Amino acid sequence: MKTTRLFLMVLMVSLGTFSLANASESAATPITNEIPAEITVMLNRLEEIKDMDKSSLTRSEKKDLRIEVREIKKEVRSSGNGLYISAGAIIVILLILLII
Repeated sequence: MKTTRLFLMVLMVSLGTFSLANASESAATPITNEIPAEITVMLNRLEEIKDMDKSSLTRSEKKDLRIEVREIKKEVRSSGNGLYISAGAIIVILLILLII
């Protein structure tokens, strides 16, 4: 029981110092949120489609627009540089941490 408490205390201290060290590094380096030119062009095209008057279009033209929008959105999502973790993965990670 004493070793478990000692282990948990060491774990909390080490996690606290790790987050502080990481925070100081991120404050020193500027973060740039530049959007690549290709993505900007795709986003502009999406805005054009959104602003269009679609009431005068035929059924096949509307279908083509929908397909184009889906393809553009898929390309924008795939070009993202982020790391996405699902809610299920977060729950599993938390459960594993609680068990240990």
